[in-house]
Order: sequence, then structure tokens, then C-alpha cells
Amino acid sequence: MNLETMVYYLIIVNVVGFLVYFLNYMLRTHTKGKQINILIYLISLAGGAAGMLAAVLLFDRKAVKENMMSRVWIICMLVIQVILFLLFRGQKTDAWNLDVNAFLEKHKILTIYLGVINIVTFLFFAIDKYRAVRNKSRIRIITLLGMAFAGGSVGALPGIYLLRHKTKKNYFTVGVPLMMVMQVLALFYAMNTGW
Repeated sequence: MNLETMVYYLIIVNVVGFLVYFLNYMLRTHTKGKQINILIYLISLAGGAAGMLAAVLLFDRKAVKENMMSRVWIICMLVIQVILFLLFRGQKTDAWNLDVNAFLEKHKILTIYLGVINIVTFLFFAIDKYRAVRNKSRIRIITLLGMAFAGGSVGALPGIYLLRHKTKKNYFTVGVPLMMVMQVLALFYAMNTGW
């Protein structure tokens, strides 16, 4: 596929994504339990995540449990698609680098950041679990997901499964592993762009 065809495809799929997300928003807000989430997932997977994010920012800024999984999916898909687009457009070094240890040793600040964010994320999950058991005020879902998105997905995963916390919420059980895939791709991209 040449660049011009790809640009036309991306424009069309993002316009469709915008319209489908808006329709889903209208269904969710004006009918009881009617949503077209499967179309959200498929179209964003096909490259329409940017259009959907635009619809979120224009019409659906309030984060609620009903739209949380689609938001996590859309944002992760957008980041993954941007990384893949840049990789396939030639924004990389000549040879593929898979030596994660050497990269992390070279970038000590990044290594420290990842260590700290994952420990803090796990602690946030532990504190929220403690508060949930004692019926105290909880840490917001968006905060827990934001910590995982900001690099703490490795800390969030044991927070979910070792502590048995948020295991029935798909935006955690599916969203956190998706964030982990996104972060591994971002690390791979950084390793292969001479960063």
C-alpha cells in the first residue's frame, strides 16, 4: 500500500470511527443498555482510533464505568497504531535491536522511572483493596488506570491478580494487559530509533 492510499484509508476509517463512537455515545446516553461496543473495537483496531478519540474529546468527556473499557481500548490502539506507523514508515535504525537490558542500562532515568511507577501502582492497588474491604473512600478508577497507562502496567497486573482486586472489571483485566503490550511496543520503538 503506497502512502497516498494509506492516507485516504486512514481519513475514511477515522471519519467512520468518529461517527460510530458518536452513535454509540447517543445510544448509551439515550437508551437503556444499548451500545455497539463491538464496532468500536473493530473500527479502532482497523485504524479509526484517532477519530474515536476526537469524538470522546468533543462529546463524551465524562468518564463513567460504561465507557471506561472503550476509552482504554481506543487510547491504547491509537498509541500502538502511531508506533507501528512510524516503524513501517522507516523511523528506525538499520538493524533491529532486541537487547532490553543494554537499553535500560544506558537509560538509567527511564529504568528508575519504570521501577518507581510500577511499585507505586502496585501500592495504589493495595491501598484501594484495603479501603474496599473496610468500606472506606476508594482510589478513583481513572487514577488506577492512569498509573498503569503511565508505565505501571507491570505493577498493576499483580495488583489485580495477587490481591484479587478489580478482577471482574474488563477495563482492568483486559485493559492492563493491553497497556502492557502498548508499553512493550513503545519500548521496542525507542530501542530501535536510536533514542
